[in-house]
Amino acid sequence: MKLKIKVHANSSKEEVKEINGELNIWLKEKAVDGKANLMLVKILKKYFGCDVKIKSGFTSRIKVVEI
Repeated sequence: MKLKIKVHANSSKEEVKEINGELNIWLKEKAVDGKANLMLVKILKKYFGCDVKIKSGFTSRIKVVEI
């Protein structure tokens, strides 16, 4: 299954919320050297309880992930 996700990096909180049918994720990590992407995968793996891969949007705030 593929999902469209909007990432808010360098936030003061870590939170997963669905807004208007789109999954929004706030991360404390900065979007430097892929750190935010690694944290995103960890949070989604914990949230869904299965493996998650980023399919597109590695340098964008809007990402497509596969579960």
